[in-house]
Amino acid sequence: MREATTFNCVRFIIVRDGSAILSGDFDQQPINVGDIALLGASVTCAAQPETRVTVTTVYLDADYAIDLFYWQHTALLLDRLEAQDVAATVFAEPVQVLRIGEQRLGELVPWLDELAELSSAGNPAESFPRMQALWFLIADAIRPFLTTTPVSQVLAQSAKARPRPLRNRRLAAPVRVEALTVRDALRRDIARRWLLSDLAEMVHLSPKQLVRVFSIAYGQTPCAYLGRLRVEAMARLLREENLTVDAAAHRVGWSRNQASEMFVRHVGVTPGRYRLYGLPNTIVGSGAHLPGETHPSRPENRHRP
Repeated sequence: MREATTFNCVRFIIVRDGSAILSGDFDQQPINVGDIALLGASVTCAAQPETRVTVTTVYLDADYAIDLFYWQHTALLLDRLEAQDVAATVFAEPVQVLRIGEQRLGELVPWLDELAELSSAGNPAESFPRMQALWFLIADAIRPFLTTTPVSQVLAQSAKARPRPLRNRRLAAPVRVEALTVRDALRRDIARRWLLSDLAEMVHLSPKQLVRVFSIAYGQTPCAYLGRLRVEAMARLLREENLTVDAAAHRVGWSRNQASEMFVRHVGVTPGRYRLYGLPNTIVGSGAHLPGETHPSRPENRHRP
């Protein structure tokens, strides 16, 4: 039995041959040739093959998936924050098994093989357009088998006011100077213990106004934006400098516990594991990462105290 590590990724496990039993924090699910197991970003699972099983796993970064969902339904959704909330209801089931059948699977196989090959080729910039095209072909083929709640129904049941129609919205509105000022301040000193009230006072807005202005510009609150900056900076420190996890966490303004919690949330592994082994590339069978990033292995001769 192989246990799947939790990633900040939505996973599509396509069964190409044989069968297996998926188990985890959900009822056991049998999967057979011609099935696709769709696992949410927070779902961990293990697969027990029944004699043998061959799969291809496609990994879709959760933030990228939310971006796609937002632009797909931009006529109804106000911003990416609302898109994230609505998507959690639209895709309420943490695990779905899509019974697409062997005939439809046969249509997907060439695209899956090419996608996996491009994903491991190490040329993400050159491969990016083709990988996007392949992913959209796959997504279009499996879309009719998804079980979802209509976005309009979710919004109708929400206590929030209905958003403005698309024709009245400014999709490319300029970023306000207050958002730019706060962004630059956070980037300059990511280790500082920033308070929302301090940031709001800096740009002469109320904390509530600042959250609204910043979220419109960057799709997340100042606190969430700072957390991502710290994760990115800590990852660079662990990759490029011979620092302990404690030292790297201190450099970005976190305790070890805070760093571990945030690193797992954003990267999918603990900072200790990231430091030693880097990011794993596959969970079960062959795999493809979207939207086209590859994760190079660490040099084997690097000294680790």
